[in-house]
Amino acid sequence: MRALIQRVTRAQVSIEGNVVSSIGKGYAILLGVGANDTEEQADKLWSKISKMRIFEDENGKTNVSLADVAGEVLVVSQFTLYANCKRGNRPSFTEAGAPDEANRLYEYFVELARKDVEHVGTGSFGAMMQVELVNDGPFTIWLDTDTL
Repeated sequence: MRALIQRVTRAQVSIEGNVVSSIGKGYAILLGVGANDTEEQADKLWSKISKMRIFEDENGKTNVSLADVAGEVLVVSQFTLYANCKRGNRPSFTEAGAPDEANRLYEYFVELARKDVEHVGTGSFGAMMQVELVNDGPFTIWLDTDTL
């Protein structure tokens, strides 16, 4: 499982021009599910993300967690995080999870987040979405369960 986490002051997802979800201060998470991922990877990934200390404390040090700032989370499915560009100029997505299982694990990950975070927004799995955000810092982190 792969996640691109961006610390944001706000973020939203629109589908066909309509805002379907939005958050304030927190994390915008683009989540990719791999072909061999299981609930174990989702558990591991959310555990790491939920405990990260990437918000600034009173001294300007990144030492404060999402819970400490009562942050919100926006999770958007992003199979393109599994793009393989080794051959040619057109990415291959064969390493991404099959849609049904990827959607199940995406929803599982969202439920994990909802256990810890009061406001969790989502996109719509498989939909063409427009994601807008204000990256705070900017601060962006890439996590892959294969290397955690």
